Amino acid sequence: MAFLSIENVEKSYPDGTYALRGVSFSIEKGEFVAIMGPSGSGKSTLLHVLGFLDRQSKGVYRFDGKTMDDYTEEELAHVRNKKMGFVFQAFNLLPRTTTKENVELPLLYSDVKKSEHEKLVKEAILAVGLVERTNHLSSQLSGGERQRVAIARALVNDPDIIFADEPTGNLDSKSGKMIMEIIQRLHGEGRTIILITHETYTAQHAQRIIRMLDGKIESDTVVDNRHIARDSFEK
Repeated sequence: MAFLSIENVEKSYPDGTYALRGVSFSIEKGEFVAIMGPSGSGKSTLLHVLGFLDRQSKGVYRFDGKTMDDYTEEELAHVRNKKMGFVFQAFNLLPRTTTKENVELPLLYSDVKKSEHEKLVKEAILAVGLVERTNHLSSQLSGGERQRVAIARALVNDPDIIFADEPTGNLDSKSGKMIMEIIQRLHGEGRTIILITHETYTAQHAQRIIRMLDGKIESDTVVDNRHIARDSFEK
């Protein structure tokens, strides 16, 4: 059984607009998949369905063998908190709080013992190379550093899957390259990655590229990204 699968998924709204039209595919555990498409193609809506942040109108979505209806609201919150990590284009950091406080946030809503928080936060911050920024406020960080904090926050509960929605969209090329190197490393450690992007270079870090147009899958192709991995880690 696939780690996650969707079958003929549709998403429509009361005004008759369709964001998704009969989307079907499956993703195995440990895959790195990029979902590409122009604005309005349905890629972000799809991510929200996959992340249990929204419910499809029709079709079936299974995550780790279960649909949304198989969970109580409390169980869904636990799945999103423990098994899934989210990274968004706008960073979504809490203002007037430190890197440490932002990274710790998911732990506050988890069943992880308080005594373990400091160790897990330190490990997550170390993983994105921001130890020297641990006690800096969000407002004191650059865009690239804020996104690295967002990745550390997504990592702190050691999720099975990371959903990254345009993680380089607000960054300059140098910062964007650093973010993609971190994401690639996380994939190399065995995590499943689903990346939403409109940037071809960013998508080429993935193993597969699913292209969307007008709410439908236009293509689903395997990527030869060996040169990306080589460029990223030959330092």
